[in-house]
Amino acid sequence: MNPIYLETRFKHDGENDPTFNELESLPSEFAIITAYATTGEHWSDATNNEADKQLKTYLDSQFSCVKRITGYSPSTGHAEPGWLVNCSFAQGCDIGLSFKQDAIYWGGTGQLFVSYCGVQRSKVYLFDIGHCHSVMEWGDGIK
Repeated sequence: MNPIYLETRFKHDGENDPTFNELESLPSEFAIITAYATTGEHWSDATNNEADKQLKTYLDSQFSCVKRITGYSPSTGHAEPGWLVNCSFAQGCDIGLSFKQDAIYWGGTGQLFVSYCGVQRSKVYLFDIGHCHSVMEWGDGIK
């Protein structure tokens, strides 16, 4: 597992998705998926934005909860917007693969995991999220 995936933290994006705060509670299971350049690749802003737009359109057509969430690295400062979506682990991995992603994050049972999307998919525990009703910032202070 790429070490950068293990240090990723998350914050909700109230500026670009003000309805995020209207969630009564998080879905019982969800994936966090991006469509930006896969780790190690470099895409233009236009290509990243178009892929993100296509992912959002697809997610909106298939799922009832699609909310903007941003993953970031506390060590490098790199941040990447993605989508929190109510879907199963298998669905999340399959969607990630179809949008050229190496890995996704998946939440369930009060915990957050990371997994590769391909055949080697397997949940790697990151940290407890408890039974949060909202996301302000996840993982802050985790060592």
